[in-house]
Amino acid sequence: MRMRPTLSWSSTEEPPPGTTDLEPVVEAVRGGGVLVLSGAGISTESGIPDYRGEGGSLSRHTPMTYQDFTADAGARRRYWARSHLGWRTFGRARPNAGHRAVAAFERRGLLTGVITQNVDGLHQAAGSEGAVDLHGRLDRVVCLSCGDLSPRRELAHRLERANEGFAPVAAAMNPDGDADLTDEQVGDFTVVPCAVCGGVLKPDVVFFGEAVPPPRVERCRALVREADALLVLGSSLTVMSGLRFVRQAAEAGTPVLIVNRDATRGDRYAAPRIALPLGAALTTVADRLGIPLPGPA
Repeated sequence: MRMRPTLSWSSTEEPPPGTTDLEPVVEAVRGGGVLVLSGAGISTESGIPDYRGEGGSLSRHTPMTYQDFTADAGARRRYWARSHLGWRTFGRARPNAGHRAVAAFERRGLLTGVITQNVDGLHQAAGSEGAVDLHGRLDRVVCLSCGDLSPRRELAHRLERANEGFAPVAAAMNPDGDADLTDEQVGDFTVVPCAVCGGVLKPDVVFFGEAVPPPRVERCRALVREADALLVLGSSLTVMSGLRFVRQAAEAGTPVLIVNRDATRGDRYAAPRIALPLGAALTTVADRLGIPLPGPA
């Protein structure tokens, strides 16, 4: 099973130029049978930063790897301190116009499914049913010993009690829900164990270097096989976990459309990439199709 460790990509090929013509997306959605694959770019308008787009955090932030988290208690302390602080912001994020448009298309029966690389749960919060969280959900916590799943809010309460007065000022927020803190700010942050067995707790997300569960991958592959078109929204497709579905669609002759402001690793497989902000772009698509969008919740 392909892992998720790739943090950057390069190509000797010049990427195709972007366009601002939304008509191919309008026609694809109008025809139905569209599978959406979304990435971090769809959530930036909800206040969650991107890794690689304009203002992305990858240059200053290396995401936690599964190997470091499981092997090093100090790495877990740093992660949970940063994640606990970041959750206060991340957990308050709300769906934006892009999420609401996807949910509206789904309600009209125009989509066959949604695969998201994000861990924020915002597609579901907007009303999308059955969205596949490829990399898991940050609002759940799993015990690595007994497998117990629990809500993140419960862990947040426990961490608050164990770390009274912990309120450092973070330099920035990151897409995986943690905050930039120095080792001095982390200090002697107390990590709490599983309430069931005392084991090590981990967010129910796929860390870099960790495999996406095979049944989840196969479910996504089945969705790609059934789709009449694949619509990529806000993903650089840098990691293979998402790019493989674009390749699968292209190899099967399924049209691939990409809406992303910056060049992506999948541009060579797609019609010209549409280089527009997602909220405005999807609102325009909805308007042209006569589909009203609900306002912010």
